[in-house]
Amino acid sequence: MTSPDGMVRLEDLTRRFGALTAVDGLSLAVSRGELFGLVGPDGAGKTTTLRMLAGVLRPTAGQAWVNGVSVARDPERVKHDVAYMSQRFGLYTDLTVIENLHFYADMYRVPRAERAGRLERLFAFSNLGPFQHRLAGKLSGGMKQKLGLSCALIHQPEVLLLDEPTFGVDPISRRDLWLIVHEMVAQGVTAVVSTSYMDEAERFDRVALIHRGRLLALDAPTALQHGLAGDVLELRSDRPRDALALVRQDPHVRRAAMFGDRLHVTVDSATADSPALEARLRGAGFDIGEPRAIAPSLEDVFIEHIARAEAT
Repeated sequence: MTSPDGMVRLEDLTRRFGALTAVDGLSLAVSRGELFGLVGPDGAGKTTTLRMLAGVLRPTAGQAWVNGVSVARDPERVKHDVAYMSQRFGLYTDLTVIENLHFYADMYRVPRAERAGRLERLFAFSNLGPFQHRLAGKLSGGMKQKLGLSCALIHQPEVLLLDEPTFGVDPISRRDLWLIVHEMVAQGVTAVVSTSYMDEAERFDRVALIHRGRLLALDAPTALQHGLAGDVLELRSDRPRDALALVRQDPHVRRAAMFGDRLHVTVDSATADSPALEARLRGAGFDIGEPRAIAPSLEDVFIEHIARAEAT
């Protein structure tokens, strides 16, 4: 049986570890050449989902297909079309950059005649060429991630599965990694990427918001933001935690969350509700800036969906 549509397709995919359900009936489809995000906090089930798609972990129930191949029935065959980069990618620290690349080329049986061209291309967009004779163990964290991604791409996979690829990476290397991913997608590769960074989620064509193994929402980032009910006000306060507690008692506030020294407060109408909210905070002795209406962030969207899920 093959997937009826989608380069990657999940139907009621489930994985349990004893009493813990890490992935709970996940269903979604990813189109060929799409940059797709699995977005959620630690423990949401993102890594487990990617491991099942990579053929590393068998589902407890449900089904998934990658390029028409069942991950439950034929996990070894899935691996031919997939590059899976885990959070701790298996680089060999006592090998150089070029030796690691050749090792993975051998493992994926890349023909010798094709290697020079592929290495030249990988060096071109990873900027690892000048460091090809450096031991992998001597690379910076960002360079190790770029080398790990290059090793994953050496066999020119059709599907790229990346688990938190920018975790703990400096901003410049983070940008470089995303440039590599975008270039691969532009060339027709399908990429499924997990992240807990909400600012990164806006890079994806579509995102699946996941919490406790369940799908909360799935759409393009802008569509999710535009679909959020109510208006979002941003408030700055000298005592944000105390202000948050007070704001949440207001009957006109749908939800509120803290972002550094700022509060994001969702109300039915910014025009109607902002003056009363400001007056209440100032009356309670808070030093606040004037509330201003802002476009909702994906984090606002995620908080809303979590609140709905936990209320049911």
